Amino acid sequence: MRASIEEYKAVEEAAMKFVKSVAEGDSRYAKELFIDEAVLFGYLDGSLEHGSIEQFYKNVDTVGAGSDFKARVDVIDVEETLAVVRVLEEKWGGRIDFTDYLLMMKMNGEWKCVAKAYNQNSDTIKK
Repeated sequence: MRASIEEYKAVEEAAMKFVKSVAEGDSRYAKELFIDEAVLFGYLDGSLEHGSIEQFYKNVDTVGAGSDFKARVDVIDVEETLAVVRVLEEKWGGRIDFTDYLLMMKMNGEWKCVAKAYNQNSDTIKK
């Protein structure tokens, strides 16, 4: 059963914690979104990152987004307890464009992220 528009808005608000952390270079907002067991998968400058979401927190806290950073949140699908969100990022750290997919679950009435997978646009890879 498709979720209501209000539920889509709740998912978008939750995903904005991710964007706020990246934009401000402060993982504290993302830590409200991700569960402790959340996982991360993607290639950063050609090297595979996988495992604990702690690596994402480290990246956010050590690389400032930059003044040209832009992001867009697209809520792809919301079911009763499951949501998929796409986040487009441009100019993270002044140079990297990402497409992130967040897999979210509704837990205890709150939307939480359980997994993040991403693609770095090939024209922004630093060799």
